[in-house]
Amino acid sequence: MVGELEFERPIVELRNKIQELKDFSKSTDVDLTSEIDKLENRLSKVETDIYDHLTPWNRVQIARHPERPTTSDYISKLFTGFFECHGDRYYGDDAAIIGGIAKFHGVPVTVIGHQRGKDTKENIRRNFGMPHPEGYRKALRLMKQAEKFNRPIICFIDTKGAYPGKAAEERGQSEAIAKNIFEMAGLTVPVICVVIGEGGSGGALALGVGNHIHMLENSTYSVISPEGAAALLWKDASLAKKAAESMKITAPDLKELGIVDDIISEVKGGAHRNLEEQCENMDEVLKKSLSELQDLSQEELVSQRYLKYKKIGQFSAENDTISVK
Repeated sequence: MVGELEFERPIVELRNKIQELKDFSKSTDVDLTSEIDKLENRLSKVETDIYDHLTPWNRVQIARHPERPTTSDYISKLFTGFFECHGDRYYGDDAAIIGGIAKFHGVPVTVIGHQRGKDTKENIRRNFGMPHPEGYRKALRLMKQAEKFNRPIICFIDTKGAYPGKAAEERGQSEAIAKNIFEMAGLTVPVICVVIGEGGSGGALALGVGNHIHMLENSTYSVISPEGAAALLWKDASLAKKAAESMKITAPDLKELGIVDDIISEVKGGAHRNLEEQCENMDEVLKKSLSELQDLSQEELVSQRYLKYKKIGQFSAENDTISVK
């Protein structure tokens, strides 16, 4: 297995043992079919036991897997004729966000997403998927262009968060994120958001105001990383596992809370195990989502989006004060 995770060790050991027996059988002409079948049955049970009972921390680890498919991987498989656009028309281009025009089953759409690298060199060029203000302004430029030409917008979310460096703050990081959130709320075209990896803080929210929000089964969506939450709550970042369990950041938790609309199932072991099959799962959800939203008028799209976010959380008024849960 490529890039196996710690909790996957029992699976890896069994697979290695099976391969050893197969190799030995070939080289010696000894029939080990019975032993191999027993181990394969055991492997199937172990895989089911592990992957059907993933903990929140296990899902965090899968979401961060270095081989996990990125926005560009999904664009190449799900869309045709993708034409990438660059620059925010204010400062420059940001490789941490990619976007452009493409067709989804013959329908012209605008596709935007966070983009991290697959190796050290590309990660440095893309700033590890953490955008600067010009990245968010580029995204907003493409969204407004999509609105002008009545194209649906599909956003892929996959970032630890917006880049918190000095240069980003000097160029208005907070303002860029806030403006994206504000403008996305009023877009008159369908907006579909898909969390494909980590959805971290305001850096994710700047692409996350949509009519429909979907999450891959092993992705995460949170206001802060488990390590950051542990450092703040217990002054110990090593308690990240405990924080992940209490923060409700996984797709099943967020679906139950009404924050996401659909969970996109992943292939066993995570999306990185089989990109083709994963894209088939995502394609079905996107088609259904787009079909539902295209039947709505501009006013209905804005209203549906507004009501969607208005329903999130629980509000109560006591003693002339308002509390939000």
